[in-house]
Amino acid sequence: MGGAGCTLAVGRVPDCGVMQMQSRFRSDRRLTVRMTVTMFLLGLLYVAFVAVLIVLLKSWLLVVVLMAALFVAQFWFSDRIAMFAMRGRVVEREEYPELHAVVDRLCAIADMPKPVVAVSEMDMPNAFATGRNPEHAVVCVTTGLLRRLEPAELEGVLAHELSHVAHKDVAVITIASFLGVIAGLIVRFAFYSQLFGGGRRDQNTAVIFAAVMGVSAAVYAISFLLIRALSRYRELAADRAAALLTGRPSVLASALTKVSGEIARIPTKDLRTAQAFNAFYFTPATGKEPGIERFFSTHPSLEQRLDQLGRISAELGEAPTPGKA
Repeated sequence: MGGAGCTLAVGRVPDCGVMQMQSRFRSDRRLTVRMTVTMFLLGLLYVAFVAVLIVLLKSWLLVVVLMAALFVAQFWFSDRIAMFAMRGRVVEREEYPELHAVVDRLCAIADMPKPVVAVSEMDMPNAFATGRNPEHAVVCVTTGLLRRLEPAELEGVLAHELSHVAHKDVAVITIASFLGVIAGLIVRFAFYSQLFGGGRRDQNTAVIFAAVMGVSAAVYAISFLLIRALSRYRELAADRAAALLTGRPSVLASALTKVSGEIARIPTKDLRTAQAFNAFYFTPATGKEPGIERFFSTHPSLEQRLDQLGRISAELGEAPTPGKA
């Protein structure tokens, strides 16, 4: 098999030799630029949002303290929140030796610290990475994914998730989404306050609440679109990094096709809870390919991802996967 990365044969130590340096997760300049631009724009939005709230609420101390407290809580406990929501639990090597072995091999080749390994007791085949930095990261797979994928396909999915960890995607998305979360909470608070207490407020208070609600809604909409655009690109970047690390883009393509097809068979009611965390998944828990909503999706379409992997396979001169066309 040709390629810029090491060949990862499941069940044996990878033969990297002099190619080891080229097989590590490479710095993605385009991803870095997009992250920087998005964070800069969100930063400007954040400053403007806080300034408007201070003017409207006439209490800078309250706004700053509240924002800081919520930001620290979301950033520091994002991994625990995601694990709790997805019913994930940390598993030791004795319980899932093959899963740990694959993560060990990929981390050795990528020259990165090994994240905590977790498993979620869900039939939906998926995986996600979370954590504020590579030293405090968690990679979690569902039991549905473990049952459905071949070892080599699982390896490709885990390489994708480890790429997110190595490029600090999880921390960036957590920080970037903070503004939208706060704006959304304020909109809900203002709406329910007016709904249940509007008759007891004077006209000035009502105007302030309406202004806060309008500004928050605008901030939420802008941050939503910026984050979705960044998220779609980072998924393509993670696919590319995983394909180059393993040298087997066709195997990752096979995993993508299989997981997307299986998710489409999962009952919609079983996907509703999971959809809130789509930005963190290997593939979104929607059960269908997006139409016009692709512009608001956290992930590029399956066709886009497969096309990119096909181009990488041709560039690497990858031999056809046994049993595949």
